[in-house]
Amino acid sequence: MSHSPLPERPSLDYLRKLAKKRLQDMRRTDPDAQLAAAQFAIAKEHGARNWRALKAQLEAPKRGRVESPAVGFLRAVDLERSRAFYRDVLGFKVTKREDGAEAVLGPAQLRLGSGGESSIVFLQVGDIGTLHTTLAERGASPSQIQRVNWIKMRMFEVRDPDGNILWFGQSYHKNPENPSRGRGQSSGMQQALPELPVGKVAEAVEYYRHVLGFKINYQQDDLGVMDRDAITILLIKRTEHHLGIGSFEVYVEDADALYDELLAKGAIVDGPPVSRPWGLREFRVFDLDGNRITLAQRFE
Repeated sequence: MSHSPLPERPSLDYLRKLAKKRLQDMRRTDPDAQLAAAQFAIAKEHGARNWRALKAQLEAPKRGRVESPAVGFLRAVDLERSRAFYRDVLGFKVTKREDGAEAVLGPAQLRLGSGGESSIVFLQVGDIGTLHTTLAERGASPSQIQRVNWIKMRMFEVRDPDGNILWFGQSYHKNPENPSRGRGQSSGMQQALPELPVGKVAEAVEYYRHVLGFKINYQQDDLGVMDRDAITILLIKRTEHHLGIGSFEVYVEDADALYDELLAKGAIVDGPPVSRPWGLREFRVFDLDGNRITLAQRFE
């Protein structure tokens, strides 16, 4: 069943006007119709279980905050289906591009397009309980929230129609037992942490450290958490559940200077920066396992 999308920036007042207008229409054939019935009808038309769920869907993005500038590339076999999922279910603003589509929520951006393998994206949130409820109401079918002790987070998983995996996590220190009642907390996404599968974590960590300029945040046999400036990535051991290669994109201040730096250190690049028609000057760098990072500088 298809649902009517909400406007880009809907308000509670907008929903109330819709419900009042629907009530007027209903009373033309049923003079005893009640406002609750009109509200329920509006909620169902927009894919929510009831009026309360629709209001929660409306308020969640306002409390949300996305802080990471990282951009990931996600395979989309059926582009229209993927656009609808990221727009209507996950709450991104989705626009068409020559090479696919772009899904934006705050400074975080995901590119949807053909080719490549299924990807994994990690998004850190401020109120995982409320976000889990909101996405479930929208039909995202999130997994159960679970505690992941080695990264000190509560997490759940959502799979998009093409098998891409989005992990949502909240740090323990952000009132994990009852996050929706904490002050100053949000239910929106805050930071993207791309997961890249590698054959040997130790070798990958050394490449990211000495060649790509990252610092070690945390390391164990099957995981390397790497930081550079404002971004964090996870190097995960390749297993039967984590096959293929990963990719993501990140904005940089000076693409040419960064290209010169990485080239001098022996990084695997596919050529110098190129200015694209969509307003980015970008180049790509690869790790030892073929995972790809696109480094892009905005220009006017």
